This record gives sequence, structure tokens and C-alpha cells, in this order.
Amino acid sequence: MVSWKNFDELNAVKELAATKEVSLKEVLTAERVGSYCVKMSNGMTYHYAAKKVDETILSGLEKLAKEQQLVEKYNLLLNGEVFNTGEKRKVLHQLTRGQLGEDVVCDGVNKRAYYVEQQNRIAEFAKKVHAGEITNEKGEKFTTAVQIGIGGSDLGPRAIYLALELWAKTNNTLKMEAKFISNVDPDDAVMVLGNCDLAHTLFVLVSKSGTTLETLTNESFVKDALVKAGLNPSYHMVAVTSETSPLANNPEYLDSFYMDDYIGGRYSSCSAVGGCILSLAFGPEVFADFLKGAAEEDKNATNPNMYENPALLDALIGVYERNVLGYQCTAVLPYSQALSRFPAHLQQLDMESNGKSVNRFGEPINYKTGPIIFGEPGTNGQHSFYQLLHQGMNVVPIQFIGFVHSQGEKDVVIQDSTSQQKLNANVAAQIVAFAMGKDDTNPNKYFAGERPSSVIIGKQLTPASLGALLAHFENKVMFQGFAWNINSFDQEGVQLGKVLAKNVLAHKTEGALKAFSDLFEI
Repeated sequence: MVSWKNFDELNAVKELAATKEVSLKEVLTAERVGSYCVKMSNGMTYHYAAKKVDETILSGLEKLAKEQQLVEKYNLLLNGEVFNTGEKRKVLHQLTRGQLGEDVVCDGVNKRAYYVEQQNRIAEFAKKVHAGEITNEKGEKFTTAVQIGIGGSDLGPRAIYLALELWAKTNNTLKMEAKFISNVDPDDAVMVLGNCDLAHTLFVLVSKSGTTLETLTNESFVKDALVKAGLNPSYHMVAVTSETSPLANNPEYLDSFYMDDYIGGRYSSCSAVGGCILSLAFGPEVFADFLKGAAEEDKNATNPNMYENPALLDALIGVYERNVLGYQCTAVLPYSQALSRFPAHLQQLDMESNGKSVNRFGEPINYKTGPIIFGEPGTNGQHSFYQLLHQGMNVVPIQFIGFVHSQGEKDVVIQDSTSQQKLNANVAAQIVAFAMGKDDTNPNKYFAGERPSSVIIGKQLTPASLGALLAHFENKVMFQGFAWNINSFDQEGVQLGKVLAKNVLAHKTEGALKAFSDLFEI
């Protein structure tokens, strides 16, 4: 049996609050860099030497994990306990990518087998598209795939595609170019469609409910463009949806692939939501490698030893920074251009999951929960917002991500070093600069230091290592939700604006809402 306690009821939290804050200037040594790390799967390592923790604080975090039964709760989630308490649903996205946990049966359906069935159907569909067995109306092959979706139906799959596009080109596995339409702003669709050969483009419409306003609006926009080009939309569209939605088994689509209510949007990249577009783009074998990498990292998350569980350790240090040190934000800074949209995905994953002010039972809480997440790839960010990170009034913990080798495998030596070496030199330099600072008699050139960071280092960004990276952050977010005793799997905060927008379009407005609507000539 597990117990559900609010964070501020835990004895370990009271002990952590009484600990002395660690000075990075005093503790950061070469020996510490070598010991304050934990192996991940697929050749990656989580390094936390530049975090403001020591053996006393780590011991306190270990007590917190045990008192709040974090790993036990993770295992219960894997085995089908109801963790989305707001919507009374199980949370089953891990079943899409591995053999962890028990078979979960819902309404007489074995969910692991169901998700595998959808993956197999998608794999067969993708192979037929690549082989020219599924074509446009003239029997011509599709060369481009475009995903139409928003939120979790866009951010994760888009980030993953961009992360692997160059790798696939380098390894000759890019089957189709992929593009994405998400924003209801018509300029988004116009830009994407203007760069597509419509006759040879396959559209993947993604909406679990089949009623998402932005997605259905963009579908109509695309269908209108196809008709105007003299094309039959039913030869150019597939649906990813639930079996109960109006899009399911609909003759207007070449095929329909299914997800269900047990997989939340921001956790859906390993389901049909990501599987369809990524299998079309890279081939189902590459997508399978991605899933395998995620499954291996899920296994690490079941380890009860905090020092061998990277997601748990990362989560606990983040909780300490948020609730004891009082830091409000976390910056995610991948030193890999391929991960240019990964911080945007993590914004939704983290902030939509843990941006809560009530516990899992709907009761108000009196402690801080999820931080604000932002980020950009390095070294671009260094020439953007690092000024505030180094010398601003707010301390912002940082999560760096870097790789020893580039994806493109093309580089040149300029001034005695390659571009990749210059990139990674910047990561190492920034970690130390943030931690140690710099003394100077000129206050404008003084750096206080004591700015904590961690770094995940891998050999190369591949499908498997990307899957592991995704699972690491998903599991980190869930562990933090368990620690704070909140429901990380609903998103009521998304709904209010949607309802009011529908009222505006129906001209059911008054007061300030009508006044603002009038400003936009709606």
C-alpha cells in the first residue's frame, strides 16, 4: 500500500529545509565531476556535479523519495493504477514502447496488445506508401507527409522529426520529408502548403476527440487547397484519432489509426500520434529503435536506488531547487541544433503536467509546484538570454544537453579545432562560468557565480538515444508530480480559453470580452 501525502507534510522536507546551502565555488572539483554522475541508457550520462547538493542534501532527497514512495508509485502507474484522478483514467503511455509492467486490461481490451496492433498497422501502411502500393489518385508515390495537429499532437512529433532529420539523411533512412501545421493562424497553413507539392503530399490529421477546433479548421483549409488543385482529398489524408471519434473508420480518409484516453497528448509521441508521421518519414524500423531507447530508460526509472535512477535523481534535485532554494524557472539548453524544438516540447510536458495549485484530490496546496520552463539551443542562446542567466537578479537552474559527436559527420578544422569541438567547449565553459563566476573590481564585469546546472552527455543523437532522452524527461516530470502529490495528467487550465473563444465566435459576449472581440472586428 502507498500513502498520498502533501509535500509539506513530509519529515524529509523539514530536514531539507534546515540544511545549509552548498557553495559551488567551494565544492566543484575535478574529483566531484567524476563522481557526481549516473549512467543512463544508450551511452548517455547525467552529470550533477554543478548542482547545489552535497552528501547531506542527497541523503535528505533519498529520504524524501522513500517517504513519498516515488518508485513504488511509478510501478503502480506502470501496472495500471488510476493516476489521472481528475478524469479517473489510467496512464499507459509506457505500454506503447516496452515490456515494463503488467498487461493492463480496460473494458476487456489488453492495452499493450492494442497499442502494438496499432504500431503494426502503421508500419504496414508506411511500408506500402514507401513501396508505392498506396498512392495518389493517379498512382503516383507520395514524397511528403504533413501532420495536422496542435499541442501534444504537434510539439513532440515535430521535435522528434527535427531531431532525427539530419541523422536520417546521413544514414540514408529518410523516406519522406515531413512538415507540420499546428497554429489556427492561416499563415501557418499557407506557408507549409506553399512549400509542398500537393499532388504528392500525404496529410496526417491528428485529433483524439475528432473535435479539436484548430485541427479541424486546418483540415478544412488543406482540403480546400487540395480541391482547388484538382485533387481528391480522400486520397491524401489519414486520421490518427480515438475509435469513438467522428474521424474513425471514415471513408474520407485512406485509413485511421487509434489512440485512447489513457495516453495524454503531451505523453503521446510514442503512440500513433508520433508513430504515423515518424514511420512515414524515417521508416518503421527507425521508429522501433526510438521506442526501444525510451523503454530502456523507463526500466532505469524503476530502480529503487536513487543513485542509479537518473530520472528520479534529476527530479529530486529539481524539487529541492524549487521548494527549498526557491528558484522559479528552469532553462533547458541543448547544445545540438537538431534539438531546436525539444525545449518547446518540454515546456508543454512540464508546465501542462505540473502547473497545478491543488493536490491529486482537488484540495488546495500551500507549496510551489512546477517551474517555468524555457530554452533555446546553444550556442544561439548565449547571444540571446545568457546575460540574464549570468548576471541577472534571478538564479535560473540550467539543464544542458550535449553530444560528443555530430549527426552529419561532416566537419572541418578551423583555428586548430573542429566546429563540434568549439560547440562542446562552450558547454564545458558555460557550466564552470555559471558555477564559479569571476571576480573583478569593475562591478559591470563581476560574475557572482553560484548558478547551478546539470548536463546530460551522449555519444551521438540517434533514434535510441533520443527515445531515452524523451523518456528521461517524461519520468522526471512524473516523479516530481508524485513528490508534490499532484495530478500530472490532466490540463483543466487549457479549457477555459477554448470555451470563451467559442463564445466569441458565436457572438455570445458582453462586457470586456465583447470589447476585446470588437477590437479584432470579430
